[in-house]
Amino acid sequence: MSPETARSFTLADFDFTLPPELIAQHPAAERSGSRLLDGTGSQPTDRTFRDLPGLLRAGDLLVFNDTRVIKARLLGSKATGGSVEALVERVLPGNEVMVHLRASKSPKPGAVIHFVSGDGRSRFRAEMLGRGGPENSLFHLCFPSEPFALIEQHGHVPLPPYITHADDADDERRYQTVFAAQPGAAAAPTASLHFDEAVLSALEERGIRRAGVTLHVGAGTFQPVRTDNLAEHRMHSEWFDVPQATADAIEATHAAGGRVVAAGTTTLRALESAALGGTLQSGSRDTDIFITPGFSFRVVDRLITNFHLPKSTLLMLVSAFAGHEHMMALYRHAIAQRYRFFSYGDAMLLSRSSGDAR
Repeated sequence: MSPETARSFTLADFDFTLPPELIAQHPAAERSGSRLLDGTGSQPTDRTFRDLPGLLRAGDLLVFNDTRVIKARLLGSKATGGSVEALVERVLPGNEVMVHLRASKSPKPGAVIHFVSGDGRSRFRAEMLGRGGPENSLFHLCFPSEPFALIEQHGHVPLPPYITHADDADDERRYQTVFAAQPGAAAAPTASLHFDEAVLSALEERGIRRAGVTLHVGAGTFQPVRTDNLAEHRMHSEWFDVPQATADAIEATHAAGGRVVAAGTTTLRALESAALGGTLQSGSRDTDIFITPGFSFRVVDRLITNFHLPKSTLLMLVSAFAGHEHMMALYRHAIAQRYRFFSYGDAMLLSRSSGDAR
């Protein structure tokens, strides 16, 4: 066991000071025009995202999350007139949804909420059924018809809380990956926002294969850690699916000596959740996996990721993957070199730090 995995980490170990002007408010002019910090070696190397194909090798397998961001932010009012803001966390059978809800006073079961479209021309009624989720933090609503259609018509792009502008047509296009297919996410798998058709074609030409998983990213991805003792933090739950074809491709890749490259922490969470039993198992289920230093990775060998919030569970995840000291050094370099941070920011490429990393 390395000194890093042997020591006990606290919340303060994952803190850093970020100049606010480095928080990207808009994406780069071109998807693949973002910068890429190559952190696979002992020293950081500054590159652009278009360099990625040359950093991988024939026989590697690049795994994407094909979730599609829905217009999960809904605005409306209670029957009493008080304003309401809802963020759809999960769509359930029977026209029911689980949402985060902001209101001056929480509605009671049986209460009616009126949601209105951005232009004010359309509205629908939702009935409050009760509370649920971790510590009853979510609200259970019933919509009058198919939720995805109502959300698309009335909702707003669920931009992260650190993006200060209201969502617009550019966000509809850019806060979505070019291969998004399965609707259900309340946040984008942001590492994949950098991929465009030119990069995908270059990867294919180099003999780098592709596979997919689905993990519907929840708003809980922005949930802060509020305890110094990391073992006391409880993760939000997210639904994921690993197709059998992807599991087979991963097995074949490793058998041939290739590397599995996860596009984003959501892809990594899906794959490592599916392998918690010791071997990768295909299929659909929920995960509340919390990855911190000392975690034993079984599937992913390389990780493409954006830069994450201080004290966040995602910073803990990447520190577990690449090593805490190495990761914090990369963040110091990124700040000094004025990389752009968070969802619309730049990317980095990491290598697994464990002794059996490929």
